[in-house]
Amino acid sequence: MNRVAFVFTRGPHGSSAGREGLDAALATAALSDQVGLFFIGDGVLQLMMNQQPDAILSRHYAATFGVLALYDIEHCYLCLDSLKTRGLAAEQSRILDVELVAAAALRQKLAQYDRILTF
Repeated sequence: MNRVAFVFTRGPHGSSAGREGLDAALATAALSDQVGLFFIGDGVLQLMMNQQPDAILSRHYAATFGVLALYDIEHCYLCLDSLKTRGLAAEQSRILDVELVAAAALRQKLAQYDRILTF
């Protein structure tokens, strides 16, 4: 079975890319043995605590990250360099447990997947 990576590169609100990527990952996990989530660039903002999308009349879908374990999605990676670029601390709490990885190591992990979908 193919290993499928989902790469989140956009912020959580202002477009539907994050929500659509998460929905696609859950649907794919039902059919694939291994799904990985990668948060790169503005995608690192997807996992910030205390988001308030109501202020911009957007749907709050962050709670959906909590069901990843039910779909056996266990490989989740967050780009440490992207955090630093945005002035975010590596030690802060997030809505999902992720492995913090430097950009070079993240590329190596991503290369292990057969298919890569970017949102």
